[in-house]
Amino acid sequence: MANYPLPKFHFQVEWGGASLGFTEVSGLDVQTDPIEYRHGASPEYTKIKMPGMQKYSNITCKRGTFQGDNDFYNWWNTVALNTIERRNVTISLLNEKHEPVVVWKVKNAWPIKVSSTDLKADGNEVAIESIELAHEGLTIQND
Repeated sequence: MANYPLPKFHFQVEWGGASLGFTEVSGLDVQTDPIEYRHGASPEYTKIKMPGMQKYSNITCKRGTFQGDNDFYNWWNTVALNTIERRNVTISLLNEKHEPVVVWKVKNAWPIKVSSTDLKADGNEVAIESIELAHEGLTIQND
C-alpha cells in the first residue's frame, strides 16, 4: 500500500456552534521570535539564541456569498470599543469518510476585516466574501 500526502481540498471550519463551508483558508502559521543574548564574560564571541515569544498570522477564510446568510456580518457587528465576541475556531482537514485527520484549533478569534465580493459586469465567477480573524493561539493536532 502506497503512502500518499493528504489532499487539501476537503476541510471544514467550525465556529460558534456552526460548521461552515469555505473555499479557502489561509494563515495557519505560527512563528517563534528568537532572543539573542551574550554576557560579557562569555568565552564565545557570538550571541546565544533562545526561543522567545510566539506570534500568529491572521487567518483569512473565503467562501461564496449566499442570500440571507449574514453570519459574517452578525459577528462583525459585535465589535465595539474594546469589546468583541471572541470565538474558538476549529479547522479540520478531512479524509474520504469526512473524519478529521489534521485539526487546527484557534483560540479567542475575532473578526478584524470583512470583505464583500468585487463586482464585474462581464465576469463569470461566483461572488466570494472573506473574513480575516485575529486570534491568541494556534495548536495543530495531526492524528
